[in-house]
Amino acid sequence: MNEFHPRRIARGLGIASLCALVLAGCAVGPDYQRPRATGAPAQWKAGSPWKEGQPRDAEIKPNFWEIFDDAILSGLEQEAITNSPDLWAAFERVEQYRAIARISRADLYPGLSLDPNGNRTRYSQGRPAQPGGLVLGYAANDFVLPLDLSYEIDLWGRVRRSFRAAREQAQASAASYQNVLLSLQADVARTYFMIRSIDLDRHVVGETIELRKKNLELVESLHRGGADSAVDVAQAQTELSSAEADLVGLELQRAQLENALAVLCGQTSSSFSLAATTRLYQPPAIPIGLPADLLERRPDVAEAERSMAAASEAIGIAKAAYFPSIQLTGTAGVESAELKDIFNWENRIWSIGPSISLPLFEGGRNRAGVQRAQAAYQEAVAQYRSQILTAFRDVEDGLIGLRLLREQYEDQMRAVDAAKKAAELSRARYKEGLASYFEVVQSDRTALENEILAYQLNGQRIVTTVLLAKALGGGWKADNPMMTNGVSPLRGAQN
Repeated sequence: MNEFHPRRIARGLGIASLCALVLAGCAVGPDYQRPRATGAPAQWKAGSPWKEGQPRDAEIKPNFWEIFDDAILSGLEQEAITNSPDLWAAFERVEQYRAIARISRADLYPGLSLDPNGNRTRYSQGRPAQPGGLVLGYAANDFVLPLDLSYEIDLWGRVRRSFRAAREQAQASAASYQNVLLSLQADVARTYFMIRSIDLDRHVVGETIELRKKNLELVESLHRGGADSAVDVAQAQTELSSAEADLVGLELQRAQLENALAVLCGQTSSSFSLAATTRLYQPPAIPIGLPADLLERRPDVAEAERSMAAASEAIGIAKAAYFPSIQLTGTAGVESAELKDIFNWENRIWSIGPSISLPLFEGGRNRAGVQRAQAAYQEAVAQYRSQILTAFRDVEDGLIGLRLLREQYEDQMRAVDAAKKAAELSRARYKEGLASYFEVVQSDRTALENEILAYQLNGQRIVTTVLLAKALGGGWKADNPMMTNGVSPLRGAQN
């Protein structure tokens, strides 16, 4: 019996598919190898050693804001993670790329589909016929129940490289999500500490206003007694009004930052408020050698590296267009003119065979495709190396910034102490009639400016710490954060 049994057909298709998989062992194009970072330093300027790392961006990182031991900040960070629409959009992009990778992976396997169809056709009596044949017009039914198989024999690796490229892009999108998450967390912390710095400025200016009110009362009292001039009264009023205007300006800055923080947390500005505090924060200690993990944890570096891997796979995909495309197709099923007889054994049908498409002349299309893929890969390599250089710069900025800002802050604190003593002496000299009120104004203004600058420098230190945590891919764990609670070393600020 020459007819094929369905099991034999299925076995034949399976053998053909297995042969195709064996033949698909080769793949044209370069295999991806991650290039080494060029110009990597032996150590950071701050003295910490550097080593080349392996991507560890997917590992669970510590919540870097916890080193500041602030429950309000921790709550805001959780709100941002839960409610941020930008973070949600980044997550959905990851889901899209993962789905694209699954679609590409499906091409690795044979496609099997059931395509039943039925029709009734009227054939014309005037249609062409063989010589001597009788031609009649008639109508007939045709019911077909086929099981169709199709499979591309991936001799040149086009399908496999397409899947690898899609998989790398999915991983790059996951790294991009981590980058959006880290940027969001850093922006929340940075904005929060900018508000806290302004709170301290408001506290200083508020105390200055109270002091200048007392000065005004003193000058007015002396003026009424004839011991002082109207110019001194006007000067005292000017200084008071100036301080009150400074306070209004700080209120405006705080309101704008508070609105920005509300957006980061996924809330409307009108429903969000943050109570003021005069807590003074100090940057926590940085563990020695911590920057060595830079390239292992930064999601932006991992994203650039995986995009580069996807671009490398695209070269092989483009080169595969030079070679024949072989499709293995097969059909097995039944066909009958009567629906009730369709499953009769005599009505079985089958077919199997490959189809080959060989590119002969494409007008330079394939060569241009390879050139484009190679140029895209070189662009990805350049972007990867640029991202590494940016990572080095970010960490260097953070390390050197914290060191120099600490020195500047300590110098400024000494200036604050000296300015406050000078202001107290000038005020005492003025009461004794040994100094003009202009001297009091100048010394008081100098003390205020130095104190505000000290708070601003401290705020810059905290923000720089946040940016360093971001540059390191998510901060570090610290058992003993260096932070002062309660009394401020500047003006006795309380929580």
